[in-house]
Amino acid sequence: MSSTRVLVADANSTDGTPEIVLSFRDRLNVGVIRGGMPSVGRNRGAAQADSPYILFLDADIELADRSLVRRCMERAQQSQLHCVTTNILCSDGSWVDKLFYVGNDLFQYLSYLHRPFATGMFMLFDRKRFWELGGFHEQILFAEDYRLSQQVACKRFAIVRGGVTTTNRRFKKMGHLRVGWLFLKTAMNYWNEKYFLRDHKYWTAEPDSVPRA
Repeated sequence: MSSTRVLVADANSTDGTPEIVLSFRDRLNVGVIRGGMPSVGRNRGAAQADSPYILFLDADIELADRSLVRRCMERAQQSQLHCVTTNILCSDGSWVDKLFYVGNDLFQYLSYLHRPFATGMFMLFDRKRFWELGGFHEQILFAEDYRLSQQVACKRFAIVRGGVTTTNRRFKKMGHLRVGWLFLKTAMNYWNEKYFLRDHKYWTAEPDSVPRA
């Protein structure tokens, strides 16, 4: 909807992101704010929101289903959920890239049984609960979205089918083994805040990543 406010947190990108975003002002209620690391940019966007829910998206995300946001909102309102996410699809790359995301989706569904998690690729949050949890931890340098969503109770969390598509850029920069190893170590250290506060060199491999809130 053209009345929906869209904020793009720009972390000093060099690809003309602010100009491209603002070129849509005649059609969308869109603005650019100062970003930083993903948790910082997302929190700055959330601080300007006054809606009951906030949808966080990564910069390279596209909706695979045009009804996804509406259905997530309906599910959140009907069931009084705190966090809603969806499955992740890989739009390009090899079958190995696609298989890694299938594995991620499977693990996410399994996490439903104990400690569910969402990623910043698509994360719809109840704004009040978001701030009660303190927002994204700005000192965490890796998996801040994973860390935050794990604080949501299972009965207040949902995965809605429909999906969003992303690229294989992370695999190109880091390789499948390193990405897989980081994912596994993160899952094994879900209880250990010191692990998340360490620098895992995750962003040194990323030239330009712009979170959106």
